[in-house]
Amino acid sequence: MRRLLACLALAAASATAHGQTAPVPAPATGDRLERIRTAGELRVCIWPDYYGITYRNPKSGELSGVDEVLSREFAKDLGVRVTYVDTSFATFAGDLLADRCDVAMFGVGMLPDRAAKVRFSQPYLRSDIWAVTTRTHTAVKSWGDIDKPGRVVAVQAGTFMEPVMKSTLRNAELVSVKPPATRERELQAGRVDVFMTDYAYSRRVIDNADWAKVMPPDRPVHPLGYGYAVAPGDEAWLARVDRFVADIKRDGRLMSAAKAFKLEPIVVSQ
Repeated sequence: MRRLLACLALAAASATAHGQTAPVPAPATGDRLERIRTAGELRVCIWPDYYGITYRNPKSGELSGVDEVLSREFAKDLGVRVTYVDTSFATFAGDLLADRCDVAMFGVGMLPDRAAKVRFSQPYLRSDIWAVTTRTHTAVKSWGDIDKPGRVVAVQAGTFMEPVMKSTLRNAELVSVKPPATRERELQAGRVDVFMTDYAYSRRVIDNADWAKVMPPDRPVHPLGYGYAVAPGDEAWLARVDRFVADIKRDGRLMSAAKAFKLEPIVVSQ
């Protein structure tokens, strides 16, 4: 064992010396499905501020959304209870790799940099980027007014809009908003001119902010599939998650949950 560890250390040092980053193996997960059944618990990572997806009401503390419904359906299929673990788009991969949860179910965009860290199911939702400004904004009336000198565009830190807008904007300034700040407050305070979100979150704006103007893209910007994410290293568990996605597409549970939260336009049915 000592000889093996010494060899591994030597290999890592050699890679570093040649300007390479030594690969960090994913933690062994074993038979996660068996562990879940033995524990009687499915641990689901969520971002609890994702309206229509996994949203925790600040007054009642109750969780709602398409993935609240579907995560309970998944737990029921497995014959176990569900436990929720709060995370964020910026931290969910680390939470999966650290075995803090078994699966991330909160509309995670399937970006290449995320796919390099975690494994994704087939997509079940797909959304493009939507813009939100104020109804009284004098300069931002359409998508063509966004990428102009002097404009300030906000995104939620860690969301897929962040890298997309970094590569898309040529003239406007990009601001990444981190809690406890919110995009809505930054917009209302006049510190930003517009913020970018997806279809699901745009529903929150439409339902709750009469001061806001929601603008769908005038052409495709970056339509992105959303999937459920798991840590690498357990193909049987990934296959079981993928089977669940196929099941809810086929038996109508996905569309039923999406309709309940007005998300049927972004359902991936095949």
